[in-house]
Amino acid sequence: MNPNVTALPTSPLARCLVALACGLLALGPAQAEPGVTNDTITLAQTTTLSGPLGDLGQDVHKGAKVFFDALNARGGVNGRKVVLQTVDDAYDPKKTVANVEAVISANDSLALFGTFGTPNNEALIPLAQKAGLPVLMPYTGAPSIRKPEFKAVFNLRASYGDEAEKLIQHLTTIGFKKIGVVYQNNSFGKEVLAAAQAALEQRQLKPVAVASVENDASDAAAAAAKLLAAQPDALVLGLAGKPTIETIRAVNKTRKGLQMYALSVLATPGNLKTLGPDGTGVAISQVVPFPNQGTLPIVREYQQAMKAAGHAEVSHLSLEGYINAKVAAEALRRAGRNLTRESLVAALSGLKNHDVGGMEVSFGRGGASASKFVELTVINSQGKLVK
Repeated sequence: MNPNVTALPTSPLARCLVALACGLLALGPAQAEPGVTNDTITLAQTTTLSGPLGDLGQDVHKGAKVFFDALNARGGVNGRKVVLQTVDDAYDPKKTVANVEAVISANDSLALFGTFGTPNNEALIPLAQKAGLPVLMPYTGAPSIRKPEFKAVFNLRASYGDEAEKLIQHLTTIGFKKIGVVYQNNSFGKEVLAAAQAALEQRQLKPVAVASVENDASDAAAAAAKLLAAQPDALVLGLAGKPTIETIRAVNKTRKGLQMYALSVLATPGNLKTLGPDGTGVAISQVVPFPNQGTLPIVREYQQAMKAAGHAEVSHLSLEGYINAKVAAEALRRAGRNLTRESLVAALSGLKNHDVGGMEVSFGRGGASASKFVELTVINSQGKLVK
């Protein structure tokens, strides 16, 4: 008998156990990581492609898709192409929850990416936390999803608090003290109101008037009347979509030229077009660099990618989507070929002082924003944004 050859077991039970072990080895790992195959990485996205904020969601999604498409054309991440599975929730939190429950049930996505809206993310994050599903770059600046205890929730954009602080800082610096605040009557608007009030309080100020507007903008005229009765120097608009447009129009009917300051959610091409002459002079805070000036490397890269993809128009929104995708891809790369949810979370948590091309991001602080970038733009008489 050859001493180098191991004898096979002879008992029926032993032979059965060997066969079982061989079968398990042939099958490979008992369960692959959700959303990861030999050649693909699947990210799931529920966002608003229709409904009251559909144009915002479409533009942000466009930028992310342009990045991922270009990335995949170059071979993807560590030999895998990134698949972004996107479904519409029309900015309806109930649809958002149903979409995320379907993702969790299917167990075929590595993480959620680019989920849209304050009430929507507030509804989905508890589900994702319970399922161990990372949430990457949600589109909202709400403090409610930036809690330190949130694990595997990675906010990139500056918060609404950061935007409100920038607006109030600017207004008080130029000498305005009688500041009115109008907010949307939902969780988004209420959080903007709270952030604006906190920023004013830091400067020993209070709003001279506060008014709310419903999502359908049916009471925009009444809100404008209430605010203007207080004779404010300027207004901060914690509004999105139709409520913003109708409130600006109502204010202009009575007091044309009053300084109005809005958050980044206003700056969609559709909104600017709809506003027309009413938009002239409205200031808007932005959480990404100016997309029309190629002074920063990230903006030049984005402009080239958009042009190559056949998109003639650029915007802050699609640039934000592009940056979100670029940072997500960097984390996927750092997580390595043996990609898991755990390694992705570790890679993102370790992404600190990372230069995206003129814009720095730092994670690793719970749900806090990775970026504090905020700058102001203004709508000119041609309906275009200028710095």
